[in-house]
Amino acid sequence: MEELEIKCFEIITNVGSAKSFYIEAIDFAKQGDFVKARECIKEGDEIFKDGHRAHSDLVQKEASGEKLEISLILVHAEDQLMNADGFKTIANEFIDLYERISK
Repeated sequence: MEELEIKCFEIITNVGSAKSFYIEAIDFAKQGDFVKARECIKEGDEIFKDGHRAHSDLVQKEASGEKLEISLILVHAEDQLMNADGFKTIANEFIDLYERISK
């Protein structure tokens, strides 16, 4: 497997796991457990950082002049990264909303 593919799968795996934590955070907030909800956000953030680091490595390579081959796997990795990032925003909004409703 080529280095680019490995980096792509590293991105996909990490940000996919982060997204799962963000979804779990919403579930905890829905149940009224805001402490666990915020813990899930933090855990998701830690895993997301690993995916973001792998993405940054690819961006730095291209910025330094190395041409990267655009592939469906790379496009999927980019899509998953942005999707997880957006989901974090939504998860935080849901937590805040459930917290406000519960008061």
